[in-house]
This record gives sequence, structure tokens and C-alpha cells, in this order.
Amino acid sequence: MENVFHILNGDNLQDKFPKNLLGNQIVIRECLVDGDVSGETSTEFYANRAHFISTAYEEMEESEYFEKVVPELEKLREIPKKAEVNLWFEDDLFCQVNCWYVLDLLKENGHQGDLYLVRPHTELIEGFGKLDENDLTSIFKFRKKISSNEFEKWAAFWELYRKDEEDRMLLEAIELESSFPFLLPVVEAHLARKAVGHDPGRPELVLMDIMDELQTHEFEPVFKEFSKRESIYGFGDLQVKRILDKLIIKG
Repeated sequence: MENVFHILNGDNLQDKFPKNLLGNQIVIRECLVDGDVSGETSTEFYANRAHFISTAYEEMEESEYFEKVVPELEKLREIPKKAEVNLWFEDDLFCQVNCWYVLDLLKENGHQGDLYLVRPHTELIEGFGKLDENDLTSIFKFRKKISSNEFEKWAAFWELYRKDEEDRMLLEAIELESSFPFLLPVVEAHLARKAVGHDPGRPELVLMDIMDELQTHEFEPVFKEFSKRESIYGFGDLQVKRILDKLIIKG
């Protein structure tokens, strides 16, 4: 199946990917929902991302980014124009920003083949994580084919996101609501991250409320509760801890 590609958002999904679903696998190991996404060229973009991730999270050195993340992203550029591409992404902001980047690259490369979206049927907080190989095979059968017009409009979200064109993002999400109902809540959640006046963004406000209610700054219970309340963000422990640490430092 040289002309079939599965774009998987993370190693966890690849670890249990059904062996009966043939094709090439490309794993997106990024978290483009967080940090610097600037760069006029791929070289600049990778350098900015490597610097941000190594600085913000410390778990990964810049060299590791180029060893583990970049090679998979570069594979996206090598997908034949008429190949079948299956996008395995969830409905939260974390997954969607990564998906927008993938779509933008496919568009830039002049993709003309069949394009499909494979979504989990679980609750937002569970995503693909609660599915086994049989479940994944089952949802693949109900994948959604994306029309050329939908592809064009959906792919535009990456540049809108990078350039902070909030009004356009909202309008496009409303226009695509019948095809992609998850986009509007995702865009609204993204816009709510911005601070307004003296009020911090929605994630910060929710974390402050949780710490107040639970009467603790301890990470595990706070993270668990945040994930329940704000699964729309899809933040992992690294993203939430970064926000939490800043709040604690500010007092």
C-alpha cells in the first residue's frame, strides 16, 4: 500500500494502530498549540520550535527535536500528490492545531488524492486513548471523505492561527460548522486563551478556580480536574504544568 498514508497524532496511537490497516504511517510529535510557530521557511520554523520546546519543557534537547520530530514532519512533504491520506486527529484544540499544520503542508504540496478524516467516537476527554485495535478498525470504516472545497477552507486555518486572525477564524469555523462541527468550539476555546484587560485567559482562570476549590497547588489533582472541565483544549501534563507553574510564581 505505497500510495496510502495514515497521519497519526502521537506515538500512543501508533503503538496500538491496527495491523490490518495497511499503509505508510507518519507520526506527528508536535504540540503546535503552544509556543512560537513563526518562521518563513521550514528551517526557521524548525529552529524556532526546537528552541521553544527545549526551553519551555526541558524534557527535550534541541538536538532531540531534530532527531525525533523533524524527520516525521519532513515525510509529509514527500507524500505523492495523488496518494490517499487518512488524518487521525481528535476534536480538541491540541489535535486540531497539529492537523491544520498537516493540511497546510498537503495544500502547499498540491495534494490531489483522496483525503479522509478519522475521528474517535468516544467522549472528548477520552479520544483515541480509550480505543483498542478493533475499535480503531471500526471507526476507520466510518471515516469522512473531505471534499476539495472543504480541504481548501480547512487548510487555511493554519495561517489564520499563525497570524492571529481571530475574526476570520471564527467566521470560517461558522461556515464549516455543518461539515466539521468541532471546529467552532475549538476556535472559541483558542480565542478564550487570550487575556482581556487584567483578566488572564480561560485556562488560567479555570486553574485558579480549581486550586481554590480543591485548596491545593498539587499538580496531579489539579491537572486531573482541569482535564475533566477543559477537555476541549486537549492539553497534556506538560502544557498544564507550564501554565500552573506561572500562576504559582505570580502568587
